[in-house]
Amino acid sequence: MLSLADVDHLLTETAIRTPAVRVAHNGTVLAESAFTRGGSLAGRPLTGLVDPVKLMRLHDEGATIVLQGLQRYWTPVSDLVAELELELGHPCQANAYLTPPGAQGFAVHTDSHDVFVLQTHGTKLWEIHGDGGPGELLLEPGVVAYLPTGTPHAARAQEAVSLHLTIGINQLTWRQLVSRLVGDVLAEVPDEHLPSGYLDDPARLVEELGSRLDAVAEGVRRLDAPAAARAEAERFLGNRPPRMAGALLDREALVRGLADDTPLRRRPGHPCVVVADGDTLRLLLGDRVLRVPARLREAIDVVAAKVELTPADLPLDAASSLVLCRRLVREGLLEVVR
Repeated sequence: MLSLADVDHLLTETAIRTPAVRVAHNGTVLAESAFTRGGSLAGRPLTGLVDPVKLMRLHDEGATIVLQGLQRYWTPVSDLVAELELELGHPCQANAYLTPPGAQGFAVHTDSHDVFVLQTHGTKLWEIHGDGGPGELLLEPGVVAYLPTGTPHAARAQEAVSLHLTIGINQLTWRQLVSRLVGDVLAEVPDEHLPSGYLDDPARLVEELGSRLDAVAEGVRRLDAPAAARAEAERFLGNRPPRMAGALLDREALVRGLADDTPLRRRPGHPCVVVADGDTLRLLLGDRVLRVPARLREAIDVVAAKVELTPADLPLDAASSLVLCRRLVREGLLEVVR
C-alpha cells in the first residue's frame, strides 16, 4: 500500500510540492519555507518545491513529515480510497505520517471525522482517550485502528522510524441532506422586503409570516423522500474524482484491436450504477454520467455485475459487443487486462 521506499521516492525523486507535504515538530506545523525551494519549468517559476536536503535535516532533528491527499497521486492508496467511498457512501481522504524514532509529531488532539489508521512501517505507541480515561495501543505493520470522530489521541514512534497511513472519512450527515432539501423549498419564498413600521408594531408581520411559513411547511410535506434518496445516491455516484489510470495504454490496445476473447476488467473503484430513463440508460460512472440506448440493458447489467469479462460474455452480436466494449474502455469504466 505505502512502503518506506515509496515515501522515499516521493520525497526525494519527484517534484512534489506543497500543500502535498507539510512538516510538524514538537506539535507545531513548520512554515513551508523551512523545507521548500523555488525552481522553474519551461522558463516559468515554480514555488513550494520540496527540498529533500532541508526536509531530511528536519527529519533528523525529530520532525514528522506529512504527505497530504495521497489519494490524488499514489495509485494503491487511490484505489483503496475509491473502493472505500463506494462501500461507505462517504467521501474519503488519505494522509501519511513519517515520524523519526522516539518522536511525536502532534500533541493530544481530536479529528472532526472518523479515521482508520494503517501502520505500514515501524511501530507507534498510541495514547487514546476514552470514557475510562487514556489507554495505550501499539500499532505494528499490518495492524489497523479505528478512531471515531472526536476521539482524543496522540502517538509516538518507537525504536525505528514509523510510517502510518490515515484514511479520513468525511461523513455526509442527515443535517446536510435535510438542509439541502429544505433549502430548495426556501428558495421558492419570495425575497421581498419586510413592511416598514414593524418595529413599532410587530403584529404587522404576523399574517404574511404565517402564510409564508404555511407555504414552506406545505413544500416540505410535498418532498418525495424516495426520490430525494435516489437523487442523493446519484449525486454522490456522479461526483467522484476521475479514475483513468492506464488510459493511454488502453487506447494503444484499442488501436491494436479488441477480439471476442480479449480480457477486460472493471477499473478499481469505478462505480457502474444503471438508471433507466425512458428509451435510454444513465450509467453513473463516478465522475460523469454516460447515456446509452435502453436496448443495451442486458449487456450493461453483465458489465455492472462482473469484475472481469470478455466481449463474448455480452448478450449481443459480436460486432455490437466490440463496439460497446470499445466505448466503455474509452470512457474508463473498463480496462484492457495487461
